Amino acid sequence: MRVTPRSAGWEYVGFEVLGLEAGRSVSRHTGGEEVCLVPLSGTCNVSAGDEEWKDLGGRESVFEGPPDALYLPPGTEYTVEASTILELAVASAPAERGVGPMRIGPEEIDVEIRGSGNMEREIRPILMEDRGAERLLVVEVLTPNGHWSSYPPHKHDTDDPPRERYLEETYYHRIRPDKGFALQRVYTEDGSLDETLTFHDGDVVLVPKGYHVVSAPPGYDLYYLNVMAGPVREWRIKNHPDHEWLLG
Repeated sequence: MRVTPRSAGWEYVGFEVLGLEAGRSVSRHTGGEEVCLVPLSGTCNVSAGDEEWKDLGGRESVFEGPPDALYLPPGTEYTVEASTILELAVASAPAERGVGPMRIGPEEIDVEIRGSGNMEREIRPILMEDRGAERLLVVEVLTPNGHWSSYPPHKHDTDDPPRERYLEETYYHRIRPDKGFALQRVYTEDGSLDETLTFHDGDVVLVPKGYHVVSAPPGYDLYYLNVMAGPVREWRIKNHPDHEWLLG
């Protein structure tokens, strides 16, 4: 499963999930992109030139705890070798310089509980504005069953600083138990886009524009990995005015 700016019809966000058996490896070059590697499950070793990051990952599942991630700048040739069965998310965005390679361990991720009642969810910032990068923004969210997430509906499809910034976004979804489903709505105020999607474990939803919101049915916990990027690396959003009152 792979999303490129070309396949998505936009400019910035790329996303892919790689699966490797233990002992297998894959070599790549970041080229003109910066990359964030997020092991979803399993463990791997990553090498780039003279540098090596051992035992990256370690989770049995995305529901287990915060991730162990690795940022690589443009112009980097790297190899991923799976120590166990590995499921690896690869987030990317075009960049000219980026920053130096950076490992972001689970102990460095400040987990936040956002919202209350059936709007409560767990936020795991991986590569947000508090860490250096040129364009990439990456975050994990856990939504308990029966809760709503990315809520109230919000958007980031217009450059209107300091109120809002243009950011493309992908949602990579996992569901526990994996036979479940969940719902996502993506819509604009003028109605030119209004889609309510049923997605399943392992699906990717693209958000090119508009307000968006996610709902996890009773009995099924929801995880998603957000990748965002745009011309300016700032997470500035506009909540839908009809529903902003929910923030209290």
